[in-house]
Amino acid sequence: MAVLWRSFSLYSPFHLSVPPKPIYSYSSQSSCTCSSSSSMEAPPQGYRRNVGICLINSSKKIFSASRLDIPSAWQMPQGGIDDNEDPKVAALRELKEETGVSSAEILAEVPYWLTYDFPPEVREKLKHQWGSDWKGQAQKWFLLKFTGKEEEINLLGDGTEKPEFGEWSWMTPEQIVEHAVDFKKPVYNKVLEVFTPYLH
Repeated sequence: MAVLWRSFSLYSPFHLSVPPKPIYSYSSQSSCTCSSSSSMEAPPQGYRRNVGICLINSSKKIFSASRLDIPSAWQMPQGGIDDNEDPKVAALRELKEETGVSSAEILAEVPYWLTYDFPPEVREKLKHQWGSDWKGQAQKWFLLKFTGKEEEINLLGDGTEKPEFGEWSWMTPEQIVEHAVDFKKPVYNKVLEVFTPYLH
């Protein structure tokens, strides 16, 4: 069965496209590192503090976007936490910076840090980009409900940061995992497992 989704290009109007055939199952068997620390406690040493945003619409589909630097890689919004910044504040800020969305309310959060390691080639690239050598990212994940209209979604963001995404779509949990890069899939599985009660 073909699945149509709405995608948005930075340089063209809205259009419908057909993604690769999705797999309608996902496994939570993959491993990820989970820390039981609260949102304001320190994450594991050597990992960059980061927030992840699982944004759902009224149909309980999840927002995902394709990276400009790796168009085949789709992901949920995420971003670094500034010094002394509350993770919840960081989540709302990053969402607006990356997607233009400010009409959203926090429904839930994963009550511990989730970490993933960068593959060697990604770590080397980011080392030059950030000027710091991180093992990977330690993320605080938040579930947000989109309360605005889709016209609010703008992948140019709020103009404060360089755009990161080229297209966007509302996806099922299965599609979210299927279209993510491999090294993020274990964390995505865990996030979706925690938020399952809100996705049905």
